[in-house]
Amino acid sequence: MNSKALCFIVVMVSAMALSNATYLGIIGPSSATLANGQSIHLGKVAPGESFYILASATTTNASGFTVNIGWDQLTAPVLQSGWSSQPSPLYANPMKLKVTVPSNAAYGTYNMTIRAVNLYHNTENYSLGNLTVTAYVNVSPDVYNITVSPTMINSGIGQPTNIYINVNNTGISDDPFKINAYGLPAWNLSDQVVVLHGHRSTYIYPVYVNEPGTYNFNIDVNSTTSPSVSTSVPVTIVAQASLLNDYSAVGQGVILSPVILEPSYELMLFLSYVYKQLIH
Repeated sequence: MNSKALCFIVVMVSAMALSNATYLGIIGPSSATLANGQSIHLGKVAPGESFYILASATTTNASGFTVNIGWDQLTAPVLQSGWSSQPSPLYANPMKLKVTVPSNAAYGTYNMTIRAVNLYHNTENYSLGNLTVTAYVNVSPDVYNITVSPTMINSGIGQPTNIYINVNNTGISDDPFKINAYGLPAWNLSDQVVVLHGHRSTYIYPVYVNEPGTYNFNIDVNSTTSPSVSTSVPVTIVAQASLLNDYSAVGQGVILSPVILEPSYELMLFLSYVYKQLIH
C-alpha cells in the first residue's frame, strides 16, 4: 500500500470517528469542527479590541446521535493575564462568546482555552459533559487597510467635495473607528463607522472651505478602542473662485448690487444650471 492510500485511509477513519463523537462546531471568525483537545487559529486582533467567537450549540453524543441543543454555553475559562471574556447567553444558538484584549498587550501570538459546557449531565442532553479546545489569535496593529481618494482636490469656494475612504478590515474585530480631517480651517466633522471583520466598505466624507487658497490637511482614521490602530493620509485642496461658481452662489442667497439687476440674477442662475447639466 502506497503512502497516499495510507494517508487517505487515516483521514477517512479520523473523519468517521469525529462524526460519531461529541464535537464543537466553530462558526466564526474562523470555522472548524473540533473534537476535545483540538485547536483553531482565529486571526488578527489589535490591542484593546474585542472580538466574538461563534459556535453552534448542536453536536452528537458518543453513539453519533444528533443533539440539537447539546451545548448550553460557550466560555473561556483560561485566558492570558489582563484578558477578559463574557460567556455566551445560556441556551443561545449559535453561542456567542466575547473576548477583549487589553490595550497594553504586546504584539505576538496568544492562546486561550475555549469550553463548550453542558450544564445538565444527567438529563435529556445525553450526558455530553464538557468539551475543551484551544484558540490562537495574533495580536497586531495591522488589522485593516485604508485608501483615500482623491488626495488632490480642485474645488470651488463653499462647495462640498466628497472624499472616498475605502476600508478593508483584515482583523477579527467589529469595533468602530472614527474618520476626521485635521488641519482644514473651520472644519471638524467626525464620523464614526463600522466595517465588519473580513469585509470591505467605502465611506463618503465631505469637505469644503469658505476662502480661496491651497489647504494641506490629513484624513485620519483611528480605532475607537485601540490606540495602536491609526492611519493618516495627506490631502491637498485648492479652492478658487470662478464665474460659474459665483453664478451658482446667486441661487443660494448671495445678493449682488444694485437691486435693479435682480432680473439678471435669475438669468445667471439659469445659465449656470444649464451649463452644469451639460457637463454632467
